[in-house]
Amino acid sequence: MCSDLSGESGRGLSAGSSRVRSSGSVRLRLEGSRSMSAPFEERSGVVPCGTPWGQWYQTLEEVFIEVQVPPGTRAQDIQCGLQSRHVALAVGGREILKGKLFDSTIADEGTWTLEDRKMVRIVLTKTKRDAANCWTSLLESEYAADPWVQDQMQRKLTLERFQKENPGFDFSGAEISGNYTKGGPDFSNLEK
Repeated sequence: MCSDLSGESGRGLSAGSSRVRSSGSVRLRLEGSRSMSAPFEERSGVVPCGTPWGQWYQTLEEVFIEVQVPPGTRAQDIQCGLQSRHVALAVGGREILKGKLFDSTIADEGTWTLEDRKMVRIVLTKTKRDAANCWTSLLESEYAADPWVQDQMQRKLTLERFQKENPGFDFSGAEISGNYTKGGPDFSNLEK
């Protein structure tokens, strides 16, 4: 079971004018404005799923895996295999992570990096890149997010989807309630 390691349930809203948008059973509350130059996940934070070896989190397009390794680890100590539906990571001959991924990824776009000689970051590109494709676990049988973390992940992906569909608004500090599972309601057929 994964849990939230951030210690925060989300970011506070900035002061400023308030705007409420409601459609169907989803209600959004937007407040203030923020710089739109940074990627959505940097402005809004991420919803991590803690594991014994580190954490994983996701955006609409990617899954990030952060594995803590012994300080001083060298790249040559790392064996990492990335395939469309499988991941394997060993450090110094010790298996850390291995199994079938929750969903498919684009194998040619998967990367890993060693950061500060103490953390391996694996970035996987999702094959299905939409808010309805919220991974509930990293592997099919391991590292599942607990229900609260799953809910927060789905909220975050739905807001990221709204951000992509409405680039003039900043949804990074928005609150969302209602039916946002499976990516929320479809606004594409509404008049603008």
